[in-house]
Amino acid sequence: MFRKSLIVLLLFASTSAYAAATDKLKYFIAATHSAQANFSQEVQDKNGKRIQSASGTMQFVRPGKFRWSYQKPYEQLIVGDGKKFWMYDVDLNQVTVKKLDAALGSSPAALLSGSNEIESGFVLKNIEDRDGLEWLQAVPKSKETTFEKILMAFNAKSGLAVMELYDAFGHHTVLRFTDLKNNPGLSSKLFQFVPPKGADVLGD
Repeated sequence: MFRKSLIVLLLFASTSAYAAATDKLKYFIAATHSAQANFSQEVQDKNGKRIQSASGTMQFVRPGKFRWSYQKPYEQLIVGDGKKFWMYDVDLNQVTVKKLDAALGSSPAALLSGSNEIESGFVLKNIEDRDGLEWLQAVPKSKETTFEKILMAFNAKSGLAVMELYDAFGHHTVLRFTDLKNNPGLSSKLFQFVPPKGADVLGD
């Protein structure tokens, strides 16, 4: 995810061999009202060269409330309060705010914190297992998105392990999740945001 934004053809041995990944996603969404995890993020250019890395924590409460806190290499906070999308760059002391629906669309955040009707926004397809994980591909139905496709991987416990995001500019972003907790009790204050005094506020 950039500072201001924060995001294949396969041969099948048999259809049943890769049926679990989409089932695990649907189960994860149906059974997970809230979640929190640590994450690491790496962005690669179209040649596979790493151009950015970051890490932090994420939490969400479905539908539409989420908090992504970037701690390294710089501090950035992204909050969805159910109505608005807030992005706060600590170094610049700058806040960007948008209507939540316009900001999310068919985005990775919509996959995780959206409604249970995931197939209304994405075309899902199971793909080949790799790295000991079960993978699926989600292609946004909407053309008004910067992401061409999103890959998701689940471990044997039906826990989300990896998201890979491919955008229209040839960039490849890999998000890896650790210490994922399903349905923790999360304070509503986590999903409220008030611009700090003196911050520049851009947007709606």
